[in-house]
Amino acid sequence: MTAHGVAAFLGGVLSWSLLEYCIHRWLGHKHRRNPFAAEHIRHHSQGDYFAPAWKKGVAALVATAVVLGPAVALGGWALGAAYTTGLVGFYLFYEVLHRRLHTHAGTPRYGRWARRHHFYHHFGDPSKNHGVTSPLWDLLFGTYVAPGVIRVPEKLKMRWLTGEDGEIEEAFAADYELRRRRL
Repeated sequence: MTAHGVAAFLGGVLSWSLLEYCIHRWLGHKHRRNPFAAEHIRHHSQGDYFAPAWKKGVAALVATAVVLGPAVALGGWALGAAYTTGLVGFYLFYEVLHRRLHTHAGTPRYGRWARRHHFYHHFGDPSKNHGVTSPLWDLLFGTYVAPGVIRVPEKLKMRWLTGEDGEIEEAFAADYELRRRRL
């Protein structure tokens, strides 16, 4: 791939990153009368709920259909395809990452950061930390908050967070605590 192709691909990645932020912040939290908001509200209220994979596949196909033509018209076939691949490919990366943050206990540095950043949004303040893959747009738009200890409601806890005894696993104790139900 040429330098221009790499730049087009990275432009697509950056474009998805901005779309991820905008869709999440404004369609998911500000303007609630749209198909994304319905799924998003359900995801927030049922932490282990995700829209079905077929809907995400349809979204990827629609994005490809909408973006590819104008991208090819502006940059030619190679650059348009590189841009579209970057945008749609990073969307698919986002979808996999987002699900894994909720369902898997992986602890590499980026995974730990992304999990804490995202779960602050879920359990701390839903008006903050809208980016899942990056804090870039949260920093630029003033919605970034560095999470401290994240208090997870017991009824929404992720399966990987606690052991069989119901207590926070030692590996996560510095980052999370359970907000227990009052009896």
